[in-house]
Amino acid sequence: MPNNLHQIITNSSISPPPISNINGQDGQSDRQCHGVWYDALLVVPAVLFVVYLAVNAKKNVNKLRNGRSLVLISYFALLWLASGLNLAWCSLQAWQCASGKEIAWNLLSLITTSGFLCLELSLVGFLLQESYANGLEALARTFTISGIIVGVDMLLKAIFIFGFGVPLFFDVVGSTHQMKWGLWIIQKLLLTTVYGFILFVPFSKWREKLPPRPAFYNYVAVMFVVNAISLLACGLATIGIGFGLWLYNLTVICYHLLYLPFLYVTFLADFFQEEDFLLDNAYYSEMKDAGFFDADWD
Repeated sequence: MPNNLHQIITNSSISPPPISNINGQDGQSDRQCHGVWYDALLVVPAVLFVVYLAVNAKKNVNKLRNGRSLVLISYFALLWLASGLNLAWCSLQAWQCASGKEIAWNLLSLITTSGFLCLELSLVGFLLQESYANGLEALARTFTISGIIVGVDMLLKAIFIFGFGVPLFFDVVGSTHQMKWGLWIIQKLLLTTVYGFILFVPFSKWREKLPPRPAFYNYVAVMFVVNAISLLACGLATIGIGFGLWLYNLTVICYHLLYLPFLYVTFLADFFQEEDFLLDNAYYSEMKDAGFFDADWD
């Protein structure tokens, strides 16, 4: 009888719950594995944009040589870097569900999003500077500030991912991970606030400090709407509403598909590519061409 009792207790002991992996995913079976059509939707536009950059590389290099601008060279190099990282991210979606690829996927996603953020912040920061009298000085100051911001953002995300196991870059079915959505809410809230403030500046006493280009305002308006929608999606996903998770995934897809082409068409193919654009003083040159300083010669 004692032996039978001991056997019953041993066999009926409660087994421990499944342990999450080192990166904090809710288990590989809970990950949302995307199909071939999803991967193709991401890969094809990314490949086409890289091919487009390669086809136009000779023309762009000639314009850079004519302009002799380190600003243009720096942003084209950063655009190529972001495009390459984006192509790798789009092509390796299967790593989300591949066993043993969790760390590699987190690193790739972290570097890719940081590259996008650096390009976004540095470009807006450079265009917001009051004077372009010294393009190299303005560029160095811009990259220093944006580099610090992106570095801190990257460090915090790495701590939460590898230290606390937050599944920041994994699509988990039915996930309401509070820390994950909290981090995204903070980032989207900051970006939305920055773009919203820039939209407010034309109605304030600082309006003369904004760049005299309509393309800049169009860019800021689009990015404000995108980040506001993404912020709403994160908030809905936090409280477990499925539409919020769907909307957030949609904004991520659209961001990786359209941001780099949108940036190129808005600025690098239109705003920056002027044959003699040496960044001596863009605002003064436009005012002079418009005849605002003709009275100085009377």
